[in-house]
Amino acid sequence: MIHNMPVKTLVHKDLTIEGYSRAAVQTYWRVPEFKIGFDLGGQPWSFMATGTWFVSHAHLDHLAAIPVYVARRRMMKMEPPTIYLPTATIEHVEKILKLFTRLDRGRMPCELKPLEPGAEIELSREHVVTVSATKHTVPSLGFVVWERRRKLKSEYQSLTGPQIRDLRIGGTEVTEERRVARFAYLGDSAPEGLDNCPAMYEAQVLVLEMTFVAPSHRKDKIHKFGHMHLDDIIERRQKFKNELIIASHFSTRYSGTRIRDVVERALPDMFDDRLYLWV
Repeated sequence: MIHNMPVKTLVHKDLTIEGYSRAAVQTYWRVPEFKIGFDLGGQPWSFMATGTWFVSHAHLDHLAAIPVYVARRRMMKMEPPTIYLPTATIEHVEKILKLFTRLDRGRMPCELKPLEPGAEIELSREHVVTVSATKHTVPSLGFVVWERRRKLKSEYQSLTGPQIRDLRIGGTEVTEERRVARFAYLGDSAPEGLDNCPAMYEAQVLVLEMTFVAPSHRKDKIHKFGHMHLDDIIERRQKFKNELIIASHFSTRYSGTRIRDVVERALPDMFDDRLYLWV
């Protein structure tokens, strides 16, 4: 295997989170257990087998690798991928792929699917992705992966097995769907994108941006350009119910050492050891 791009890996219970993210450089994430990825600012060779991607927005550090990814899968005789994007970007990405087809003289087979806030995409019988609006300088989306479970309705829980069977045979629906938020991906967003999707705070694993950490950086300007500061996370401490919070997309103004130093001084307990810095 050719390892031509940086990839970090973190395992949380039964989920594997892989990827890399630096503001204005490149962002790409993958959760192999769900068979999906988020954002295509780069495309490591090890990610090629993942055929379904959700792109949060059309800035180049989140989108630029689409032609490379599509062409590689075609070259390797893999099935055309499915790529979900904000509706406003579809036409332009289609044009980009057509131009690369002319330049490369190779087909760019893929299925581009438009997304709007409120959309719901079935991954399988067990998993579904919901889409929320985030706040950035271009149309942008966040995503939550839910696990769907069938549970016996409360009114039937006192019945015996044969009684429940008889109800089913008679056409009564005795179970109901219940959802558990397993994984949430914010993408690039000012705090509104997080606050307007309560499931982000409830998901077992949350990947969010923390582009700026230095006290000297002004939050009003940061929010205007659709990003968040460490202080925004601290102010919302009581809202985070997540088992794991991955902070990422740090500005290239900071070294990894600088990021750790500032964050760990501001949050000595690191949200009860739930906060992980992706540096």
